[in-house]
Amino acid sequence: MTMPQRAYQVRPQQPGPRPVGRPVSAASVARPVPAAHPAAAPVNRQLPAQPQRSAVTFLTVAEVAAMMRVSKMTVYRLVHGGELSAVRVGRSFRVPERAVQDYLRDAYTDIA
Repeated sequence: MTMPQRAYQVRPQQPGPRPVGRPVSAASVARPVPAAHPAAAPVNRQLPAQPQRSAVTFLTVAEVAAMMRVSKMTVYRLVHGGELSAVRVGRSFRVPERAVQDYLRDAYTDIA
């Protein structure tokens, strides 16, 4: 026994969603650009110079541990003990490279 074939009805293409409410022009939606933004400056005018920021390189706890050749737990102890400065980013710590260099310089002892 064979099943009877269904005759599928083809629907005509339906148009997309109809706009609701009044039409909106692009000019009414555009927001003004703040004067401090570089796009607000005229093309020929120079912007005031921004102060130079020194680049800070942050290291992960694993990178610091590899650099100092200690375990990650030792680095965590140094951070929690306040001997090594660090920044909390989410649930992890980032240690400035300069802080590692300073710690190693201060911890260095000369053996006779």
